[in-house]
Amino acid sequence: MSDSSPARPAPVLDVWCELQCPDCHAALDDLRALRARYGDRLEVRLRHFPLEKHKHAFAAAQAAEEAFAQGRGWPYVEAVLERVAELDRRGDPLLVEVARELGVDAEEVDTALVDGRHILIVDADHAEGKAIGVTGTPTYVIGGERLDGGKSQEGLRERVEEIADRLLAGQAGLEEQEGQA
Repeated sequence: MSDSSPARPAPVLDVWCELQCPDCHAALDDLRALRARYGDRLEVRLRHFPLEKHKHAFAAAQAAEEAFAQGRGWPYVEAVLERVAELDRRGDPLLVEVARELGVDAEEVDTALVDGRHILIVDADHAEGKAIGVTGTPTYVIGGERLDGGKSQEGLRERVEEIADRLLAGQAGLEEQEGQA
């Protein structure tokens, strides 16, 4: 194969998350560590799974999508998860305040919450999560394996790393074989 062939896409880690969830807040350090360890070699995707018991979770998911649209999604998600208890008390005003603090266009976040421009993304994520058996957050899906972090975070990061390393090693092996062809 020539050197001009497109690079293989990075393995994907889908993280089914809810921004008002204390368990997702607890998983934040693991998410940061995974993103730091793998960088571009692993695509970490936030997938929304707002739970009915958290009244601001659906709005938080929409606000996060607006932050992603503005290129500041992960910093926004992390900042909101750091303030889960405050989100529970304050709701939408906190979502706009966090945007302003991070340099995200807060007026656009506020408008997105009113006009619902990101509702379809949030609804689609939730529906897909239900279809694959997600019942709580956080839930990780990597390499076709679902790992439920809502029960316990214990050992989850190590398991995700094990699967990611296996997927990346498999990719390296394929590229080497193709290079010899």
